[in-house]
Amino acid sequence: MFDHVMFDTLAYAKKLKSAGFTEDQAEIQAEALASIIDEKFATKQDLKELELRMLVRLGAIQAAGIAIVAALVKLL
Repeated sequence: MFDHVMFDTLAYAKKLKSAGFTEDQAEIQAEALASIIDEKFATKQDLKELELRMLVRLGAIQAAGIAIVAALVKLL
């Protein structure tokens, strides 16, 4: 499975050229946007990994809460 967002730089550059950009401008813009997308967008795999980490942390918080309540009940 892909570990990054797919972005067709060639098609994007062609659209820019048809809109009046020079070939150099279109290529630089396409490369810059591809770089931003690759660095900043989260993939489905990124989100799944984040979900798992959050689930583990939530479980730890719940376990700590139960332990605190049990300790308080013992004191009373």
